[in-house]
Amino acid sequence: MNKGIAHATGQYIAFLNADDFYATPGTLQRVARQLKDTQADTLYGDLHYVTAQPPFNVVRHWKSGPYRHRNFLHGWMPPHPTFFARRALFEQYGSFDLRFRSAADYELMLRFLYKHKASATYLPEVLVKMRTGGMSNASFRHRIRANREDHLAWQVNGLKPYPHTTILKPLRKLGQWFRN
Repeated sequence: MNKGIAHATGQYIAFLNADDFYATPGTLQRVARQLKDTQADTLYGDLHYVTAQPPFNVVRHWKSGPYRHRNFLHGWMPPHPTFFARRALFEQYGSFDLRFRSAADYELMLRFLYKHKASATYLPEVLVKMRTGGMSNASFRHRIRANREDHLAWQVNGLKPYPHTTILKPLRKLGQWFRN
């Protein structure tokens, strides 16, 4: 991903994993229009986790909700495949921290949004359909490692989370299973 950032020439950068896809053919046009209208540093939306094979049934709905700075303290984060950020943020604050195996996306968004207070706009629609089976949620052991990395993300940025911050992060996801 950092190699892609180094070669990017557009005003905004986003990442879409090879087996994920934008929800509709017009998704990128709506994102571009929202970014132009708001002039925000970042944009994110909602995400559907879908079965790995067609017809791609929705198994989990990640409704992000509007951004509030304090949300990170309560375990919130936007879904990384829906996250668009100005290239200037990467130039000013750096790319993905390679010390992180499963929380590099969380650390980057924490750094941009929480630490450096980049502006954010929420596009309240499903932007990405992500196939199930992500690394941080593959097993309980992976979730524990991801939780440790989430805590480390706060430390490396010189930030102090609440005692419950990293505990709430995986707990917030439980409700996503019931919003299909």
